[in-house]
Amino acid sequence: MSDTETAKSESELGKVPERRIFGTDGIRSRANVFPMTAELVLKLGRAAGMVLRRREFRSTVVIGKDPRLSGYMFESALRAGFTSMGIHCLQVGTLPTPAVAFMTRALRADAGVVISASHNPYHDNGIKFFDPNGMKLPDSMELEIERILFADEMDQHQPGPMEIGRATNIEDASGRYIEFCKNSFPKALRLNGLRVVVDCANGAAYQVAPRVFWELGAEVISIGNEPDGLNINSGFGSLFPEKMRDKVRETRADIGVAFDGDADRLLVCDEKGRLLDGDHVLAMCALAMKNNDTLRGGGVVATVMSNLGLERFLSRHGLALIRTKVGDRYVLEHMFNHGYNLGGEQSGHMIFLDHNTTGDGIVSALKVLELMAAHQKPLSELTSGMELVPQILKNVIVPLGSDPLSSPKVAGVIARAEAALVGTGRLLIRKSGTEPKIRVMMEGDSLSRIQELVDGVCQAIQESVIGDVHV
Repeated sequence: MSDTETAKSESELGKVPERRIFGTDGIRSRANVFPMTAELVLKLGRAAGMVLRRREFRSTVVIGKDPRLSGYMFESALRAGFTSMGIHCLQVGTLPTPAVAFMTRALRADAGVVISASHNPYHDNGIKFFDPNGMKLPDSMELEIERILFADEMDQHQPGPMEIGRATNIEDASGRYIEFCKNSFPKALRLNGLRVVVDCANGAAYQVAPRVFWELGAEVISIGNEPDGLNINSGFGSLFPEKMRDKVRETRADIGVAFDGDADRLLVCDEKGRLLDGDHVLAMCALAMKNNDTLRGGGVVATVMSNLGLERFLSRHGLALIRTKVGDRYVLEHMFNHGYNLGGEQSGHMIFLDHNTTGDGIVSALKVLELMAAHQKPLSELTSGMELVPQILKNVIVPLGSDPLSSPKVAGVIARAEAALVGTGRLLIRKSGTEPKIRVMMEGDSLSRIQELVDGVCQAIQESVIGDVHV
């Protein structure tokens, strides 16, 4: 089977039902602008509370957030919405998204909620839900919450004054999560002698991440660890890895690790300053897990965005790459339903299902450090067999409601580009689930050729959009 045949388009993998406010990763938009307004979030808490009360007489929900300024407003709105529907709230404060998934399970709560816009700038915010097992809610439940919210059914089921929920602060949440992360690292190993640059993106991991690595014996150099509510993901973190890379070179560190705002994704830098994305981490961890007989499923679950280089690397070692739609929720669903324990996204969401049910940047970093400590080798040597194929990703901004991909001219340009890539690369075009953009990704063995082809596709989409505006 050819490389292009193994990489299915998102349309072939199935479509997500149409949503009004939920995207591929919860709800996300500019703060104080629909749908992320205090009024709607309060109603969202009430609608979600109504769904929970249908399942349990007295439900409990864990609420966590990243440190962006608007988080306080939305935390209060959610708490009011949930408690008004008789739901108890356990507030864990500023913690990474994977920490909320863990605390939802640890506290035996009926749901978890994270207030975060992940890697977006401070002026955005969002809401993500977890089920009792720490897994993101299925599409069907999100759609039910939406239906109740916009039908405004909550008043018909509002509990009486004696049934209003309570809100409690969980004071030891960060300490419990730190111990959870440390327990994912082998007890026989230590990080003594390793110098680690930790870039927290001025986000949710600013307190817990440095402590995890330091308590395991590493020398820790922290950057991006001074959040002020307005500087999350600004010049630091996985989207801006230059400072991490510079600090690794300056301090002669063994590794640099950079998280995004809610610390569910990871970008790594080796001792030479070379950046390594999620595909690199999946490759080295899959091979290590195969060699010690802990890899289940005979391969790795990734998305249609993962590089052909990962697919070819795994194939050389007798492992399969299974691709899903973009979104770690779909990766997790496939892992859970088909018996895999390693999966993730090129962007840095890695799921080690033996440890957590969502992407966990700190646990992923510990898995890389585990290989370094166990083999006593620099990171550059551990990743030497993984070569990425040239890949280009471009975003074309489109007006809301437009559909340039239905244009016959655009379809023709796409078909010719796909024909030119047969046997040497692949093309993926998809609508963003969180922004008014069409993402065009192309990869192949010849960088100059794919640059020419991707420019042609983007130009056709832009011309189609301009033509629609002038009609």
